[in-house]
Amino acid sequence: MMRMRTAARGATVGLAIASVALLTACATSQGGSTGGEAAEELGEMEGQLSVLAWPGYAEDGTNDPEVDWVTPFEEDTGCEVTVKTFNTSDEAVNLMKTGDYDVVSASGDASLRLIAADDVQPVNMDLTPNYENVYDFLKDKAWNTVDGENYGMPHGYGANLLMYSTDVFSEAPTSWGVVFDESDPYAGKVTAYDSPIYIADAAMYLMATQPDLGIENPYSLDEEQLAAAVDLLKVQRENIGEYWSDYLKEIQAFTTGDSVVGTTWQVIQNVAAAEGAPTDVTVPEEGVTGWSDTWMISSGTENTNCAYAWLDHIASPEANGQATEYFGEAPSSDEACEFRADCEAYHAGDAAYAENIWYWTTPIEECIDGRTDVTCTDYSAWTEAWQEIKG
Repeated sequence: MMRMRTAARGATVGLAIASVALLTACATSQGGSTGGEAAEELGEMEGQLSVLAWPGYAEDGTNDPEVDWVTPFEEDTGCEVTVKTFNTSDEAVNLMKTGDYDVVSASGDASLRLIAADDVQPVNMDLTPNYENVYDFLKDKAWNTVDGENYGMPHGYGANLLMYSTDVFSEAPTSWGVVFDESDPYAGKVTAYDSPIYIADAAMYLMATQPDLGIENPYSLDEEQLAAAVDLLKVQRENIGEYWSDYLKEIQAFTTGDSVVGTTWQVIQNVAAAEGAPTDVTVPEEGVTGWSDTWMISSGTENTNCAYAWLDHIASPEANGQATEYFGEAPSSDEACEFRADCEAYHAGDAAYAENIWYWTTPIEECIDGRTDVTCTDYSAWTEAWQEIKG
């Protein structure tokens, strides 16, 4: 059983938004720390929209003629869409600073940085009718709402699971210890997600196995707690064969046997299984980290109407069902499940399951676990630590 937890303290994050601002190298020219004010009404479509997205989030039929929810949007709105994909949240944050993109699909380890840098704007959710159907447990969260202002449309959510080779493991591993403390037998064949946010996975494991460290939230680490996570990851580094950010490379590694155990996404297991790879996934007893992504609008966009239309479209039952099924995650509403047959496999709508995921959240100096007697480590400290871990 995964350990129950309380929702992240959104109010604390709101008070600490200035801490995230210190992480950004620059901000847009628009004033304030919240990207301006949300639109009060919409007008005529501008005719174009530039989308920055995770792979698989904005398919237009190019990769598969049968996978296309962009073309219907273009036909309905007259907004011609161009899509740029990214492989990591850090890449997305850097690309948004260029001002070249109107909307972005941001995970929780990017969204607060985008807000603090004024790279995205508040969103008037009353102008997006499909928001009404979005699961309540995805609304008004620390990664998409600051000081009571919404910053975008929830898209989908999922967990970072433990993948293992069924040729190597006769039974599913029950603990993340198999990639940390007990990883020696698989030296050179352990894999892990290549991002500073992966430090949270180590912290979550320590939260369960070394309670004396006092970790209450894996994204809220003081210097001592971060050091413990870094030490654990340095030990793991000796057994890592390859860190991954491109999920196609992880599929290949498990198919060839170069990797036999490590962190993964459900979509990776789906594709690997379809290709005949001897793999399966499990939820270890310590729990899981994960993501809940948000479609956000650039603070500098000149295509506000098309941007709002996209947010509403991507939350529509058919488009959201298609997009989240294709990527391999739970959708944002029960209505979306009418357009896909695998919602049960992703625990869609299961609020208790969703509450047990430690969603990616940008680390900030003010401890989001509620502590006020210490200063927590921010994302810049995590980035420096990650470079140290990888060597």
